[in-house]
Amino acid sequence: MQISGWEGMAEVSEATMEALRKICLIPGAPTPLPKSPLYSLFMSTLPIMFRSIFRLRYRGIERIPRKGAVIIAANHTSHIDPFTIISGARRRIHYLAKDGHFEKLATAIVMKTSGQIRTHRESGAADALSSASDVLSAGLAMGIFPEGTRSRRDEPPFLTEGKTGVARLAASHPNVPVFPTAIIGARSVMAPGDKSIRFWKRVDITYGKSVTWNEWLVHPAGGAQDNASLQAIIDSQPDEQRDALRGLYRRFTDQLMGSIEALGAP
Repeated sequence: MQISGWEGMAEVSEATMEALRKICLIPGAPTPLPKSPLYSLFMSTLPIMFRSIFRLRYRGIERIPRKGAVIIAANHTSHIDPFTIISGARRRIHYLAKDGHFEKLATAIVMKTSGQIRTHRESGAADALSSASDVLSAGLAMGIFPEGTRSRRDEPPFLTEGKTGVARLAASHPNVPVFPTAIIGARSVMAPGDKSIRFWKRVDITYGKSVTWNEWLVHPAGGAQDNASLQAIIDSQPDEQRDALRGLYRRFTDQLMGSIEALGAP
């Protein structure tokens, strides 16, 4: 089911929502966000180059606000996926990049110039989510691939189960819009393991309607929570809180992945 523009949501007090947000809050990272003084130059050249080389077509890009924190959640089948999103955006988008991309000169230049955030395998997902939380706290745009890595499937459907990090991030910033996004055709351009790039293949990028965690949480077709049920979570013991939130995170993620699939993700 696609997450978008719901009405008829349950009435929940601001105090209850704020109390839940504090429980879900992801602490910031110990290191500041990377500075990228060359980003303006990067953005004035890369999108032009990328869009002139590749056949990119965008739908719904006008939905992405020019300012303010947003989460852009897309499927992931190719190395070129982040650049298809960055090239079509009218603003800076941060991505979490594995440390290996910073160890090779060519990719390190791109990562640092574009302000991407280095994550270390040994520090795990918590460190990555803390850095992503800092991006949103700063009112910036965060790009995320809920699947966690490129799909390795050889045949469609390529879309795999999403990890709940995107839901945890949304719950930590419950009024930030999450945009389901489908990248279609990128695997035909460059599939995992390919050493060649098929420039002539078309790639379609479609942005769906956004939803915030707070909107989703109280809608009967989403989290289906009301003031009483949320207060029960807040008043419960820590292990019971974790269990309840784990179920909500999984449901949000599954519906988000359903939205991405509904937009055409292969």
